[in-house]
Amino acid sequence: MLSTVPPRFDYATAFSRNIGWVTAPEQERLRGARVAVAGMGGVGGGHLLTLARLGFGKFNIADLDRFEVHNFNRQAGAFMSTVSQDKVDVMARMAQDINPTIDVNSFSCGVTPDNVDAFLDGVDVYVDGIDFFAIEARRLLFAACHAKGIPALTAAPLGMGVALMYFAPGGMSFEQYFRLDGVPRQEQFARFIAGLSPAMLQRHYLAAPEAVDFAGQRGPSTAMACDLCAGVMGTAVLKVLLGRGPLRAAPWAMQFDAYRQQLRFTWRPFGNANPLQRLLLRLIRPRLGMAAGG
Repeated sequence: MLSTVPPRFDYATAFSRNIGWVTAPEQERLRGARVAVAGMGGVGGGHLLTLARLGFGKFNIADLDRFEVHNFNRQAGAFMSTVSQDKVDVMARMAQDINPTIDVNSFSCGVTPDNVDAFLDGVDVYVDGIDFFAIEARRLLFAACHAKGIPALTAAPLGMGVALMYFAPGGMSFEQYFRLDGVPRQEQFARFIAGLSPAMLQRHYLAAPEAVDFAGQRGPSTAMACDLCAGVMGTAVLKVLLGRGPLRAAPWAMQFDAYRQQLRFTWRPFGNANPLQRLLLRLIRPRLGMAAGG
């Protein structure tokens, strides 16, 4: 007869298979670290679960949205059983189902100027999982991290690949790199795309360009890209918190595209003010329905 007694959770046993790639003292460091993850959708939800399985013990998570059927193609918490449920609540339950001792602070109204300090309180690293079009919240968070000296990372799902950027304490800031201040919102989107993906590896295989609708704030996505983001981000966060080797910070960017089987590192001093980026923006703007000169 099968036992009906629920298993007892033991942290050391649950994450024992991490040992070897990390040492036992390093695992305890991860257990005690607090990570802030904004956005609990396709990217942020994957980040949370990957970091929970790495044994991170403390999280601040934020999202103001609920799961819907159109999230099913990519979002870790999207199931028929979770439709219409708050994303932060679903993802907190999933993380706690991995580690019942985990400490999760949930911000169900998203991140705003009124709560950004509370969201980043006691945080060792910030992980960006915000929706592409939530540019105001993204700028707010990266500015606050820069002011507080908190390492901040973003991994963007591009086509069937990932682009990673790291903003190190004391280094180049998000605003210095992307240069979004004082420009129209549509231009901000163009600059964000150009800055994230100077190599633009994904542009060659977009099969239905009409699916990209910036006016309607919609675009295509894949689960593969979100999964790649989670793997790349989890590794980067581990390296930052454990000091395990170099991680190229802005103005460096990294893009890996699984579809094209290509990896590119790009270095853009002055960020989007770099002459190469200015040329790239001239190519991007017409695709967003903007004048080529911006």
